Amino acid sequence: MAYVTKKRNTPIATLIKDYINKNSGKVSDSRNEIQRRFDYLDWKDQKKIVLAFLESGKTDRQWAYSKALDYWDKSFEPKIKELWEHLHEEKCSWAVIRHFPVEYLSQNIDKFTDDRDYYFICLRLAENSEFEINKEKLSNTDYLAVLYHTGRSVDVNEAEALLYENVHKICLDSDPYFALDRYANASKGHIISPSRFKDVSLVLYYLRKLGCSHIVWQFEEWNKQVQEEIFDSSEFKAISVFDIDEYDYRRRMINIARKYAYLALDDKYKKSSDPSIEDMLKPKEWYCIEPTPKEKIIEEDLEQPDPSQLKELMAKNPALEKLVGDFGLDIGNSDLPF
Repeated sequence: MAYVTKKRNTPIATLIKDYINKNSGKVSDSRNEIQRRFDYLDWKDQKKIVLAFLESGKTDRQWAYSKALDYWDKSFEPKIKELWEHLHEEKCSWAVIRHFPVEYLSQNIDKFTDDRDYYFICLRLAENSEFEINKEKLSNTDYLAVLYHTGRSVDVNEAEALLYENVHKICLDSDPYFALDRYANASKGHIISPSRFKDVSLVLYYLRKLGCSHIVWQFEEWNKQVQEEIFDSSEFKAISVFDIDEYDYRRRMINIARKYAYLALDDKYKKSSDPSIEDMLKPKEWYCIEPTPKEKIIEEDLEQPDPSQLKELMAKNPALEKLVGDFGLDIGNSDLPF
């Protein structure tokens, strides 16, 4: 059998040169090899590569944003700033939020609109005690996380309200199947209690970290009472003897936990708009999603194709003419799909 030698690595300087030169005919191959070898290159070469990819198309920029985030250097800032202010791409904003000066974040805070942008901005800005946190822009868990990670404290009454508000939210969640934390035992014969829901257990975690052990202890006593109500319930006794699979058991047990947690909640944490227990536990319904007003406007603004332009295209492109014929399309019809 003939022995085949392995291909030797092309010098990285050559790869960078061929990648930058869009007429080299080697852009794709150079890109693939650069990305494969990037993490093992010298820093001076990594820096050149990140800047080169930031100057390229969207797919390459997305790759470069991730590398800039992890291998940040001040030299990236001008280009990242230019791209973010012009394009507002999500991955670009990650580098801005993590690495740009806090003054820049503070001045542009309303321009960061992607999911959880405000949370990550708060992790940096809230270290300044004069920064006022807008709770309305944060979930209860994210709010407590910001307080803990930035060295702030939480009022006892506020801590209690945040905890039971999360319980209330879980009770009304119409699709809670994946809401359990990873330690929840949902195998047959075991009880799921309010503390086993992910967002509730996360609030408890941060309340312990914030020195609210008394609130946590009170909740654990309340949670035990709910467990007892669940254990004595006719619903739990019924599913314990049913021959049902693990998925169905988990789903039913979650609903039982939601029902008895809601019944045990203090009235001050309930709302007049809350559905009845029966409606609350109904399976999630699927609806046909209507276009948003913005989508309707865009759809209305689309120009209808000009038949004369389509005929001209067909004359220049026999493949297009064949496609139209194969589908039996009438080019005078304004409903053409192209």
